[in-house]
Amino acid sequence: MSSAFSAVYVRDLRLALRRRVEALLPAIFFVVAISLFPLGVGPEPQTLREIAAGIVWVCALLASMLSVTSLYAGDHLDGSLEQMMLSGQPGFVIASAKAAAHWTVTGAPLVLAAPLIGLLLDMSSAALATLVVSLLLGTPILSLLGGMGAALTLGLRSAGVLLILLILPLTIPALIFGAGAVGAVDSGLSSAGHFSLLGALLILTALTAPMATALALRIALE
Repeated sequence: MSSAFSAVYVRDLRLALRRRVEALLPAIFFVVAISLFPLGVGPEPQTLREIAAGIVWVCALLASMLSVTSLYAGDHLDGSLEQMMLSGQPGFVIASAKAAAHWTVTGAPLVLAAPLIGLLLDMSSAALATLVVSLLLGTPILSLLGGMGAALTLGLRSAGVLLILLILPLTIPALIFGAGAVGAVDSGLSSAGHFSLLGALLILTALTAPMATALALRIALE
């Protein structure tokens, strides 16, 4: 199973390197969308600090949904997805590897860009560190749930719209706990409770989403 996971993971990373512009679109959208908020709400530092965590998390969620729609579509069109599912390897391993590759290409750049975004929004060093940790825990949840949504809508018309309608409500807890951790630090409180809930949500999603994704893929390919 580990060899199958590595093979699918490395394959998706190589494909992403061949389509670098497409792979960078979520990160570009993330930075540009956040950069527009100071122009829209005004440059007041206090205002920006109050809404910074929510802005970053909402933009991270939208950037993740922007790229996840094509997670299985290309493999489905060229027949490689069917070959993967017929290879004898567990479907949840393939789903986990593709979600991990999606996070590496999409989620990791968002985490790396967070410090620069925090400086742009005049966040304190403690709030900025909390934001980075919350994104590190929360963005894998977005990739796992996004992969499940992509499998459920595979081959359907208006798959992108349906995916957002299905998955967006499931991502709300991650957004609440992630932004709430930063808000707690800004209020002088501990963020441990929010991190605990975010970590529990990540474990629950990692255990259930790949299984559901594998089942949805098998149904879509029948």
